[in-house]
Amino acid sequence: MKKDEFIEKIKIELKISKNSKYTIRNYLRANIELLDFCKKSPEEITNEDIKKILAEKISERESSSVILFLAAIRYAYLSILNKDPTAGIKRPKKENRIALVLTKGEIKKFMESFQNKKSKLMVSFIYSCGFRVSEIINLKVRDLDFNEKIGYVRQAKGKKDRLFNIPSFLLEELKKQYEKQKQKNQEYLFSGPKGKLSDRNIQKIVRIAAKRAGIEKPVHTHTLRHSFATHLLEDGVDIRKIQLLLGHSDLSTTQIYSHVSTEELKKIPSPIDKLYNS
Repeated sequence: MKKDEFIEKIKIELKISKNSKYTIRNYLRANIELLDFCKKSPEEITNEDIKKILAEKISERESSSVILFLAAIRYAYLSILNKDPTAGIKRPKKENRIALVLTKGEIKKFMESFQNKKSKLMVSFIYSCGFRVSEIINLKVRDLDFNEKIGYVRQAKGKKDRLFNIPSFLLEELKKQYEKQKQKNQEYLFSGPKGKLSDRNIQKIVRIAAKRAGIEKPVHTHTLRHSFATHLLEDGVDIRKIQLLLGHSDLSTTQIYSHVSTEELKKIPSPIDKLYNS
């Protein structure tokens, strides 16, 4: 089987299984990388070939990237050739990384740096509801219920719907945006001159605003989601409720935020302070 035919078959299988465009892109990229590296037909790929590319090209990457690479190869070869060339290869342990968050003060500076009203509203909405970038892009006018002050994220990660609260602070501005989009017969709550926004559009907006605000941390849209969860935790919101708001299926995924609440850590006095100030 030729490389192009194999890649097309993987693409079809992934689409039939209703995988996200990000999963499709990453799985195809991994399999193309393997075949280009080995310069073999798909049927000729062996366990030793996988180990070789891991040792020479993949092993220096983050654990999550290595795990993704192996998952992509395993899925493709089991689906198309009914074999698993990754069998017996140990997966690295995923690194426990502390999520990057902005302080509440940095969030205020960040929001105040916007010069475009629509961009400010959109990014404020991302932070205030903890949206993933794909969720704000796909949020439709019909998904908002202003009478109940709620909205719905449809078919998010894991193909699940979830409810979110419309923040009172943004209510009137969101109503105006809603009406504007309805009058233009726009399907999505936020759109651009060419229609649906891309994640690249939004990432660029966020990056420029952070730079303008003088924030030196590498700020991305997911930083706002991390900040949303951390700030709720600092305000005493139960972590199981935060789990539901974020749309996490497993509480352990949400528990990363119990390690990043720096404001709470800063409130803990050293025992020596108590010893000499008593």
